[in-house]
Amino acid sequence: MKLQYESIAEIVEAAEKAGKKISEIVLQEQAVALEQTVEEVRSRMEKSFDVMCEAVKTGLDPNLKSMSGLTGGEGGAMMKYATENGGISGTFMTKVMARALAVSNCNASMGKIVATPTAGSCGILPGCLVSMCEDRGVAKADAVMACFTAGAFGMVIAKNASIAGAEGGCQAECGSAAGMAAAALVEVMGGTPKMCGDALAIAIANQLGLACDPVAGLVEIPCIKRNASGVMIAVSSADMALAGVAPKIPVDECILAMREVGHSLPEALKETAGGGLAATPTGRALKERVFGKVKEE
Repeated sequence: MKLQYESIAEIVEAAEKAGKKISEIVLQEQAVALEQTVEEVRSRMEKSFDVMCEAVKTGLDPNLKSMSGLTGGEGGAMMKYATENGGISGTFMTKVMARALAVSNCNASMGKIVATPTAGSCGILPGCLVSMCEDRGVAKADAVMACFTAGAFGMVIAKNASIAGAEGGCQAECGSAAGMAAAALVEVMGGTPKMCGDALAIAIANQLGLACDPVAGLVEIPCIKRNASGVMIAVSSADMALAGVAPKIPVDECILAMREVGHSLPEALKETAGGGLAATPTGRALKERVFGKVKEE
């Protein structure tokens, strides 16, 4: 069966019929489509995962600053807090947030990242999967394979809704990333293909309507901190799916709802920096600090 990536239901059905993980059928299908061996395609994904790991390390530098000077050090501060305090949500979750922040810090400082699915949401999938390897003993090979599941789900979202903040708001970026990460987490925890789809549905439902309102038009404020929120939603969505908590609204309908909500958002809330936090007095002042005073038309 050749996957068309038209729906999550199609992917889940194909995996169930084959008695395999979603990642396994996606890897095989991609190898055929790219006219490469399975090992060649898997190796390429492993290289991407290595970039994610390196972005975490780079971003954890407490002295790292963004090009604008508006942000920097959030990942390092959070990791120190996790190590010394443990945090309200526990050491593991606090470290997951720290790593998500770190990758976003790396991006803001012009470091190398993997857009998963975008630069604005680049910390969510790495924050989850790198943490599972570092703190929960998940094998690197399993984390790499889970990236195929996340990628396939991202392809469906991109086709049927959007992964661009300029088109669908931040729900399309951090919302999609949280859903992709939730599905990947379910797989590495031994969940079924259907549970992967359920996790995606729950994550999307919990971020419908999220605006894209970058201060000064930069992927820093509030984008970096939304990556930390995104991993919290990803982990909680995965846990609910693994516990058998049903999303009630089928995953593909959730994706279509995200598309409709995105179309309904005003232009000011779709990456134009014309509304939301970007339009607050402080948001405007920060823009002026970076770019100088701009004469209004």
